[in-house]
Amino acid sequence: MTSLALWLLMAAPHASLNVYFQQSLASASYQKQVFDKVARGWVAPPEAKAPKLGQKTVVQVIVDGKGAILSSVISMQSGSPMFDAAALAAVRRAGPFPPPPTAGTQFHVHVTWS
Repeated sequence: MTSLALWLLMAAPHASLNVYFQQSLASASYQKQVFDKVARGWVAPPEAKAPKLGQKTVVQVIVDGKGAILSSVISMQSGSPMFDAAALAAVRRAGPFPPPPTAGTQFHVHVTWS
């Protein structure tokens, strides 16, 4: 996986959103579109704190060649079940994504809140 250097400060204190795409999906404009959709879907639960330093929530996503989310699961928990659930919900609300630049190609995305 390669990193896309996109950051967004969110409503929860000190939380940031990062999106990592598989190496074969190198289109920066497409990566930004996906990032923006996830960011718009984020709603920080008021009673949940951002992950502590060194902890993060990671949601692994499999997207089909048309942009539909085939799978989204929490692969790393932050220690705050409500924060983790909000992260997963943000990804699910963001779908479907726009069709990828290479139509018909399934790809993987890791969405990380830390």
